[in-house]
Amino acid sequence: MSYLKIEHANAKAPVQLYYEDRGQGTPVVLIHGWPLSSVMWEYQVEGLVSSGFRVIAYDRRGFGMSSRPNDGYDYDTLAEDLKALLDELDLQNVTLVGFSMGGGEVARYFGKYGGERVSKVVLIGAVTPFMLKTTDNPDGIDASFFDEMMAEMKKDRIAFLDNFGKQFFGVSLINKPVSTPFLEFYRTIAAMASPRATQECAKSFSRTDFRKDLKAIQVPTLIIHGDADKTVPIEVSGDKTAKAIKQATYIRYGGAPHGLFYTERERLNQDLIQFIGVQVETPEILGKR
Repeated sequence: MSYLKIEHANAKAPVQLYYEDRGQGTPVVLIHGWPLSSVMWEYQVEGLVSSGFRVIAYDRRGFGMSSRPNDGYDYDTLAEDLKALLDELDLQNVTLVGFSMGGGEVARYFGKYGGERVSKVVLIGAVTPFMLKTTDNPDGIDASFFDEMMAEMKKDRIAFLDNFGKQFFGVSLINKPVSTPFLEFYRTIAAMASPRATQECAKSFSRTDFRKDLKAIQVPTLIIHGDADKTVPIEVSGDKTAKAIKQATYIRYGGAPHGLFYTERERLNQDLIQFIGVQVETPEILGKR
């Protein structure tokens, strides 16, 4: 097990970020979603390493086996954590892969640091460009929705996570794309996160505006989003993100839920391997396939 010690200005104590570094070749850094940990990338890590890539997956502060500080769950600090990891490992020609909340870290990294060390980007079910409905973002989601989420987390966090997981993976009375043990496993992963981090990160991904950050992404970018995503609706996220990034290849997964890293794992791995391993010359918008 490997840990990176990060000291931030004004922080009471250093933060230890847990990460795993496997394989050799072109480096790929995987940034997990909320409220999970790097464990979510189980099927992608194996596929990418066996295809000849070096894969680094880390736990965001407050989640998994990383430190659980009281503060630092804003995107500026989270982007600093990402930069510290890239610098410590001296990674070059990196492909950053951000899922859901992790897509925000990718965007803010470019907004703050200009994308240094990074040659490609993958955004999967990302929360970009801006989730919250405001006067200048009328297609966003009402603040009342996120307020209700917060109230449910504070009332009974585990019950909230149980219901959230079913929506996350597209489970319904007639559709069961994952097993009950699988759902229980992912509920456990989420339950082990810091309650404080879970709440503060929900505030961050729901209220952070990444529109300016996306303009800074000037590298080939693959955007993947499920058109049945009820957690991060494609109309307010993937569709708009694809229009905001010049060098974007956009793939809509027909019928896929938010948790497509599992439900569509074989297809996702194929798309990742092809994109990372082959230079993208021209952007394109791809429909359902």
